[in-house]
Amino acid sequence: MSDVINTAVTAINEKLGGEGFDGSIKIVVDGEGSLIINESGAVARDDDAECTMTADAETLAGIMTGEVNATSAFMSGKLAVDGDMSQAMKLGTILG
Repeated sequence: MSDVINTAVTAINEKLGGEGFDGSIKIVVDGEGSLIINESGAVARDDDAECTMTADAETLAGIMTGEVNATSAFMSGKLAVDGDMSQAMKLGTILG
């Protein structure tokens, strides 16, 4: 697995505080791979989910550090969301 995915998994699990996520989200990072966030936390894997979010590594890193606003990234086309938008919004409150 790529360093980008491994770093994202670690950061998301820290933000979840040892708790799982009520729902399921797949984050696809262009050219790097994907990760799943669900009741078990975040893991590097490519499974089906209620919501799929796609971004490049730079955008994801910016969202994770707070330098990039996820809503702005979505509105500008840097972050694509497919599926249950409420899951993406719920994750945004955790990451934000």
